[in-house]
Amino acid sequence: MTSYSEYLNKIFPGVKVQKISVNAGFSCPNRDGSIGTGGCSYCRNDSFSPAYCMTRESVASQITKGKAFFSRKYPDMKYLAYFQSYTNTHGRDTALLEKLYREALDCDGIVGLVIGTRPDTLPGCVIDLLTELNREKPVFLEIGAESSFNETLKTINRHHSWEDVEDAVTRAAGSGIRCGLHLIAGLPGENRSHILQNVRKACSLPIETLKLHQLQILKDTPLYHQWKNGTIDVTPFSLDDYLRLCAEITEIVPDSIVIERFLAQSPPDMVAAPKWGLKNYQFTNLLNQIISKKKR
Repeated sequence: MTSYSEYLNKIFPGVKVQKISVNAGFSCPNRDGSIGTGGCSYCRNDSFSPAYCMTRESVASQITKGKAFFSRKYPDMKYLAYFQSYTNTHGRDTALLEKLYREALDCDGIVGLVIGTRPDTLPGCVIDLLTELNREKPVFLEIGAESSFNETLKTINRHHSWEDVEDAVTRAAGSGIRCGLHLIAGLPGENRSHILQNVRKACSLPIETLKLHQLQILKDTPLYHQWKNGTIDVTPFSLDDYLRLCAEITEIVPDSIVIERFLAQSPPDMVAAPKWGLKNYQFTNLLNQIISKKKR
């Protein structure tokens, strides 16, 4: 299993690279009424946005603050500008998108872009722009798929289909853009078999990275209220069950695809369930122990 740091080292040999999150003030099409309202039922954006990501700050200012945070430990670090919050190809014309992306690329020490988005907000003109930028510095797309089952996507208010995912990845990867998919394990109505099917279908696409994490039920989200009042059936994973699931997933993901992460870590006071109290490295150590035992 290749680590994400090893993957980046192949692209940027001999250079330590860190993502710096950027909030460029985007919205989502299922929040702003473009296709729906309310957002994804599980989503609470402030649960994963760093404190320096403030929309009142320019892209360049956020990057400067992010670099100051990380460079204390690694002064020679290079960076990927990570457009993380909400849907970062949505609701702007390509001229404004290019302005925002180039503002990031022009910052000292930025060696590429990571753009988090949805599969239904990647029209041809956006793919063309990303292809152009990719000729200058590497562009990585992180596309939220979450599930390969359209019924699940409907339940969680995603307002896109798995067929949209297949189309977006095929077009972007065909243009030379490095693509990754994001999946959530434990969504309403999905069991272990569904999750493994999600992973297999994701790996059948031309992706280079896969992000998977456990469903977190975050307070003050629609899913939290549905869970509390019993209108939706969600059973949060136990740590042991999720570790065993992740070990099985490592066996079906080909070596050509990097598993970037298995764990979501939101601020503890925002999380209703599951409450594991683990850092990412602690989870990885436990997972590696299970994988090692299975190989004996």
